[in-house]
Amino acid sequence: MSEQEKPVDGLEEVNDALTRTEQLIEKHYKLIVGVVIGVVVVVVAIIAYVQYYHIPKEERAQADLFLGEFYFQDGDYQTALEGNGGNYNGFEAIISASGSTKAGNLAKAYAGVSYMRLGDYDKAIKHLNSFSASDILVAPALVGAIGDCYVELDQTDKAITYFEKAAKQANNELISPIYLKKAGIAYESLGQYPQAVKVYTAIKDQYPASMEANDIEKYIERAKMGK
Repeated sequence: MSEQEKPVDGLEEVNDALTRTEQLIEKHYKLIVGVVIGVVVVVVAIIAYVQYYHIPKEERAQADLFLGEFYFQDGDYQTALEGNGGNYNGFEAIISASGSTKAGNLAKAYAGVSYMRLGDYDKAIKHLNSFSASDILVAPALVGAIGDCYVELDQTDKAITYFEKAAKQANNELISPIYLKKAGIAYESLGQYPQAVKVYTAIKDQYPASMEANDIEKYIERAKMGK
């Protein structure tokens, strides 16, 4: 085969491949069109949902949450939760109507803390557990708040789990020592002094510049004396 014939052979192979492709498309034309239409319908539906349902829903929830924050900051937790009977429906209503939105998720956090302040610890735990966040300050603080609720419910073992989880999740000198110290105090209340020494020592070694480290030696010594 000469060099001049190779391009011709190659062209024939390409033409053959194109012919086979055309035949395949012709054979399955209806199926292909159906799939394409299906994809288009799904994409359009998603765009419509976001544009005409999710975004307005988010905006309404944000507006309601804005009013609720005022009652929360004033310490009027009952109104913050249940609404004012007029232009504000309450955190619970926001969660029920828009729990999947960012504002609805934040309403869960506000509701959890509100119930905690009102002494309804079971409801507080429910809402705080349903809140999702990755913020290195907010998320650990709310996990720690669940621990506080369990202390109030005399479920100290569960409280310790959440205190230690909050400390690990935060992993910083601002929040971690707070919850390690709470865990240590909780361990002492259960008479589990070696564990208390361990978490107090973690404050001393890992977070020496924290406020909690200033007097942590006396806690360590107290726990050692409790053995």
